[in-house]
Amino acid sequence: MSQLLAIDQGTTSTRAIVFDRQGRKLGTHQQELPQSYPGDGWVEHDATRIWADTLACVRGALRQAGTEAQGIAALGITNQRETTVLWDRASGQPIAPAIVWQDRRTAAFCAAHADRSDWLSEKTGLLLDPYFSATKIAWLLDHVAGARARAEAGELAFGTIDSWLLWNLTGGKVHATDASNASRTALFNIHRQQWDEELLSFFKVPRQLLPEVRDSAADFGQTEPALFGASIPIRGIAGDQQAATVGQACFAPGMTKSTYGTGCFLVLNTGSQCLRSRHKLLSTVAYRLNGQPTYALEGSIFVAGAAVQWLRDALHLIQSAGDTEALARSITDAQGVYLVPAFTGLGAPWWDPQARGAIFGLTRDTGLAHIVRAALESVAYQTRDLLDAMAADGVRPSELRVDGGMVVNDWLTQFLADALQMPVLRPRVTETTALGAAFLAGLGAGVYGSLEEIAALWEQERRFDPLMEAAQAARMLEGWHAAIARVRCNS
Repeated sequence: MSQLLAIDQGTTSTRAIVFDRQGRKLGTHQQELPQSYPGDGWVEHDATRIWADTLACVRGALRQAGTEAQGIAALGITNQRETTVLWDRASGQPIAPAIVWQDRRTAAFCAAHADRSDWLSEKTGLLLDPYFSATKIAWLLDHVAGARARAEAGELAFGTIDSWLLWNLTGGKVHATDASNASRTALFNIHRQQWDEELLSFFKVPRQLLPEVRDSAADFGQTEPALFGASIPIRGIAGDQQAATVGQACFAPGMTKSTYGTGCFLVLNTGSQCLRSRHKLLSTVAYRLNGQPTYALEGSIFVAGAAVQWLRDALHLIQSAGDTEALARSITDAQGVYLVPAFTGLGAPWWDPQARGAIFGLTRDTGLAHIVRAALESVAYQTRDLLDAMAADGVRPSELRVDGGMVVNDWLTQFLADALQMPVLRPRVTETTALGAAFLAGLGAGVYGSLEEIAALWEQERRFDPLMEAAQAARMLEGWHAAIARVRCNS
């Protein structure tokens, strides 16, 4: 029995995939997840919908794979990080909608306490920003009637989405998370590998709310038998970008991957050394095994695939994401059009929560293809900014492994190589987030004996080398930076 099941709960969809031991897909099921925007910069999810979709996706994936729960060696969970759920321990019901990682409602708090950012960064590797879970928890405790008193009485539980799903999968028996997800809350000391009492006091978060922190490959209990017909051991958990790092087999210091989903996240493995960036990148836990953390530098881009979704759902310029490649190829260049997708502020290396999106360079000749191409190009420019920040911190990788739904677009992947002036490698399996969760579960269940065994399974599907002259790439990047300067509020 060596089949592995991964739950991949993302910002815009939930899916489950059954893999064999070699990392080949046997069955998959996916459902889109709607988001709500009740205020400027606010983004929310229905946590009960996420749970219901997860059940449907697991059952669908098992069905398509032609297997039953008894045939699954282990289950791994990977999730959108930082998204915050508070629920009642007795009823298991959320006390409010989940506050999504993109949400900026706590920007004023962060601005008012900007003098504590260095102090927080020393402990957590993060910045004082609405992106992370701590201010979201505090906001819920202060704005949901009776929540703070109930939290202090031990009646409520906090979790990122992994903890929420784990609680439900185990019938409320296990309230836990892994070190990679804990490292994204701004409440976890990544050096001491534990919840930090000073941080809890600063954000006024009761300790009683928090889950137990375990390794990324560990015993997280088992699913309730009634859910899928038999219990499945849960043996791996990691935040989505850390799971993708595992799925891309970036196990050696200096190896780098970038995932292109709703957002874009570039992660560079720094091994046992926790590097502190001087250019507003994040230090984070890549994964923790046998009690030993592996660290990473990370650059976070809030909007990547979400820009394409916006073109489709809000502007109705395209019918599907797949339309973008042909439109981008239909013109020779964007003719000076730049789209800055700062819909919920700017992430690394700018960290400007008040910035908002804009399109620049429009003329009478501008058409649909130029706007679509500019949206795709913005993804590459943002990635270049992250790599340049890493280089300024003293680390520049020699190649970039990419994954996520966007990189099936050959035009975009080639433009990435051109804008970065760096080889870009696309793996055979691009669902590396789910694959990483499956690998961790397999490691925890003994299906794999080591990371080296997992690394041997990684295969390259295609390599994209730069075709654009470096001078041209530099000129285009200058135009991008001019556009960025015009949307920033804290420059």
